[in-house]
Amino acid sequence: MNAGNDEALMTNDDWSPGMTKQRPERSHHSRDSEVRASSGIRHSPSAGGIIANNAQLAELVKKIAPHQRIAIDTEADSLHCYREKLCLVQISLPAAEATANPGNAADTPSRSDGEASTADPRNAADTAATTRRDFIVDPLADVDLAPLREVLEPKEIVLQGADFDLRMLRRGFNFTAKKVFDTVIASRLLGIRAFSLAALVKQYFEIELPKGSQKANWAQRPLSARMAEYAINDTLYLLPLAEKLEAELDQAQRLDWFRQSCQRAVEQAAMARVRDEEDVWRIRGSGALRGRPVVVLRALWQWREKEAEAVDRPPFHILQNHELLEAAEDFASGKKPDFRHFSERRRVAFRHAAEQALQLPEDRWPIARRRFGTRPTAEQVRRTEELRQRRDRAAKELKLEPAFVAPRGALETLAADSTQAEKLLVPWQRELLGL
Repeated sequence: MNAGNDEALMTNDDWSPGMTKQRPERSHHSRDSEVRASSGIRHSPSAGGIIANNAQLAELVKKIAPHQRIAIDTEADSLHCYREKLCLVQISLPAAEATANPGNAADTPSRSDGEASTADPRNAADTAATTRRDFIVDPLADVDLAPLREVLEPKEIVLQGADFDLRMLRRGFNFTAKKVFDTVIASRLLGIRAFSLAALVKQYFEIELPKGSQKANWAQRPLSARMAEYAINDTLYLLPLAEKLEAELDQAQRLDWFRQSCQRAVEQAAMARVRDEEDVWRIRGSGALRGRPVVVLRALWQWREKEAEAVDRPPFHILQNHELLEAAEDFASGKKPDFRHFSERRRVAFRHAAEQALQLPEDRWPIARRRFGTRPTAEQVRRTEELRQRRDRAAKELKLEPAFVAPRGALETLAADSTQAEKLLVPWQRELLGL
């Protein structure tokens, strides 16, 4: 995704969902809250377990079919392999009662066996744990996910930070959402500054989600009980949370803004990200290098990619970025850097890559990357400042983050070319800026 498109996605100003999903750090919890939070898979009679064959998936598809809003999350193995893959799809369905009375699904205590629940009807967290039906689909098992794709296509998908999950679902089984409810966008439109899942669950349900498993290898099988618990917690509260956020957005008369922003998120996630082979090796810090160190850095980066792919490990497992930069400078200055964890074979290949780079003639050196754009004119600076002031006034009045109304990069681009407004901003943002 290019810079312009990143700016167009509302949630990509200061918080940018990359291809590696970053789980929020979660707070310490009491034993009581742990039991309630984990009951989605260990104690609730409505928990559906792990779907790992076609027969189980067929039953899940039947359960999904009557509902219009489905909570989904995904897990991938980006910290453990070269090319991340979809490892889990967590799905939470509304309770059976929600079909008949969807407006009160989160506030109607019930049990899947038909008996009345003893849970306090005012406690949405207890209700979520005892009435929702929660499942984990295993995409790595021998299961055809086409029926899941087909049943989900017309549904509204509730997600916490949609970009990564939508991309993984498209990559994993060619699913493209038509309508999403992104709880991050909803919370930011309400002026909520702490919008991680843990923070939102704490704010709305007074539950502290348990820590753990953020860095787990989600491709490992069998899946441990702790990992399954962690995974299902990511969808367990999304449906009642969406209902509460939706009610507040309606009261604030921002539902239309929300729908515009979610639709933009869907459009952005559907766009393929193209890797620029001429620039992909220019890691952070490489801009300070000049001459031969740049040549060596490119060669070492390419060597690292091949090594990582060969052993199916993330590149940082081979060598971290700062080590690549230091090694490039050392080789260019005549030193021979070494790393204790290298095998003899890897050490030889590492040095050979650098030596070959040092022998390249200048006409084969990387071309210096040009700075994007040109120095802004005085009029562009004036126009940027004018847009910034409009944005800040609107943000203050609405109690929103200024960068959420419009990121700085978008303002600078619009000051130079106002025709980019529709590409960079959704209608409500353009309206607030007077565009």
